[in-house]
Amino acid sequence: MSLTQTRYTISEVEARTGLTQHTLRWYERIGLMPHVDRSHSGQRRFSDKDLDWLAFVGKLRTTGMSVADMVRYAELVREGTHTFAERRELLERTRREVRARITELNDALAVLDYKIDTYATGTVAMRTVAEEADRT
Repeated sequence: MSLTQTRYTISEVEARTGLTQHTLRWYERIGLMPHVDRSHSGQRRFSDKDLDWLAFVGKLRTTGMSVADMVRYAELVREGTHTFAERRELLERTRREVRARITELNDALAVLDYKIDTYATGTVAMRTVAEEADRT
């Protein structure tokens, strides 16, 4: 087993994650990214652990979690294990919000499916515009 750990430049992380260098620097500046090691010349050197963290942050972004909540979560992680309860509550609240959005999107999808089916079967041609609006 090697004692050396793979390190990535900011350009390599940009290529691997799709995040711009500007975004990566911003994440570090606002405290969303934990301390990133630096080379002797001051160049950022990201670890596999940093890439894992960025993947997790990407999932949080997908949920619609606010940047402020993501930064708060990162702060709690850095504070240690005594913050487990607060981290869990933050994630549970986000999960509730995601489930509510999924329900809303499923309802919208059902309306779209209905409309598409009416056009596919030609039944919409037999209705007036007012009747069609009433059916949504």
